[in-house]
Amino acid sequence: MNKAIRTSVLALFFAAPALLFAQGERKDKQAVTYEEIYDEPYSINKLFAHFQPMYGELFVTNVNAGYGIEASYYYNDKADFKAQIRKTYSQKFYDFSRDAADKNSSVENDAEVYNYFELGGTYHIKDFEKSSKTNMFLYKKSYKGNKWAARVPLHAEVPCKVRIIYGARLGGIYWDSSTDLGRALSEQGLKNEDLKNKDASVVEEPYISLPSVETNPTRPQTPQGARNVQDVNVYSNISSASVYLGGSYTWIRNIAVNFDKYEEGIDDLILTTYFDILYTPYMQVDDVVYTHKDISNGTPMSDRVYTYSVEPLKTKSVGFRAGVEGKFNRQLGWAYGAEMGYRPSFQGRGFFALLKISFPVFGTQLDYKVESFGK
Repeated sequence: MNKAIRTSVLALFFAAPALLFAQGERKDKQAVTYEEIYDEPYSINKLFAHFQPMYGELFVTNVNAGYGIEASYYYNDKADFKAQIRKTYSQKFYDFSRDAADKNSSVENDAEVYNYFELGGTYHIKDFEKSSKTNMFLYKKSYKGNKWAARVPLHAEVPCKVRIIYGARLGGIYWDSSTDLGRALSEQGLKNEDLKNKDASVVEEPYISLPSVETNPTRPQTPQGARNVQDVNVYSNISSASVYLGGSYTWIRNIAVNFDKYEEGIDDLILTTYFDILYTPYMQVDDVVYTHKDISNGTPMSDRVYTYSVEPLKTKSVGFRAGVEGKFNRQLGWAYGAEMGYRPSFQGRGFFALLKISFPVFGTQLDYKVESFGK
């Protein structure tokens, strides 16, 4: 390849993007004018009521999913408060440990339903307003359906005010759940035999320790005369009451404009990020109640029902979480949230990741007073 050809190829290579860009220049990419309807980040709803039709939580102690109810209240520019409840829809699929305990447990403990309750508030250390910008998509009614889905929408940059809140968070959390105690023991290098009879001083062997295997009651003996055995699957319940202390950073935009030739543009997002330290002064794990089986045929022995202490299991009383929440300042809207961290629980089984969606979310100013005048 001679020098002239190489030069031509290189010129074409570098010119091609510019040519493509020029050919792809959109005819509708023109300047737009707008009229501001409002730009008031301090004029937001005081009360938001959320219904969460679905949340999912990957919690090592107990994977669960279900529904929730949440409410948040803003007290002027001083503080805001939040309360929430989460529960599983049912045992199957939505409450993993409870379902596994119902199917596999070898002990007498009744599996607890997963419940989560939280109540807390945020004090506004600094609540101020500053100038900013927002990008709004340009939309026409003629873009409905496939036409809107197939196009790359234009957007316009609009100056606006943004409200910033630095917050200090404080609150309480209570949750209870069933859990696979066998996995917790294994995680800590323990086994069933490490759980001792609470009346060990007055019972004889082999009832001092919780056994790891038992005779299978459905197949007590093989043709060769050997006993068929199965694992003793241990499930229990755990409950925890925690306090949390942390900080948050909130952005609030509440602006609406009328675009010339386009539909109205709105940006009314309330977005909060937060980080909390969790401390549990109270954590309760139910002791294991086990009925020993007859070695020869696997029949439960009603006079051999003992309680075994879970004291050897280590728990963690300190954890943390980081999360993000977003909602919209509307009478009827939706919201979202995500959270991740280590929740106080068994040592090695505290990791969790949560995703929740709220719809509908009802918002109100709680201002129903009207002026009245005498005739």
